[in-house]
Amino acid sequence: MLSGRRLDLLDPTPMDVEVDDIAHGLSFLSRWNGQTLGAYGYSVAQHSLLVEELFSKLNQNVSPHWKLAALLHDAAEYVIGDLISPVKNHVGPAYNMLETRLITVIYQRFGLPSILPKPLEKKIKKADKNSAWLEAVTIAGFTKQEATKIFGKPAIDDSKNLPLEPLPPEKAKELFLKKHSELLRLI
Repeated sequence: MLSGRRLDLLDPTPMDVEVDDIAHGLSFLSRWNGQTLGAYGYSVAQHSLLVEELFSKLNQNVSPHWKLAALLHDAAEYVIGDLISPVKNHVGPAYNMLETRLITVIYQRFGLPSILPKPLEKKIKKADKNSAWLEAVTIAGFTKQEATKIFGKPAIDDSKNLPLEPLPPEKAKELFLKKHSELLRLI
């Protein structure tokens, strides 16, 4: 990692994880395989910020711990990349095991439970799907009907009020680190 940490993908530990590495990796990693409008790819860092924002809107008065979990929900991708769902499904259990192992140590590193409670996981997944729907209709060229067929009806349709503009990686990284720091201060 750029921080100088060495991360054993098959046997990671919480001490191998640095938020700067996560933010850097996610800010240079494009969602939708880079197939989005704008001068830059829409990064996983931006997606993570959107998921946390939607999660917070959908779950008023939720603990900052769980907001942090929402922000970090895709953090394992900083080292394993962002595979689109059809590819993840094809790769199968080996990918899921690797991703689970990494997210577990990431959560531990930042004081979260290794395994999130199932109701919380479902709430984060709802925000994640809502985010995918918003991204699909605002920057990935989907119609609302297509996005709804694939991702389900969004709980929040902020597509008119929430302009999604792919940012330069350094700006996405800065915003991710700022939000992470803000949430840690509240815990």
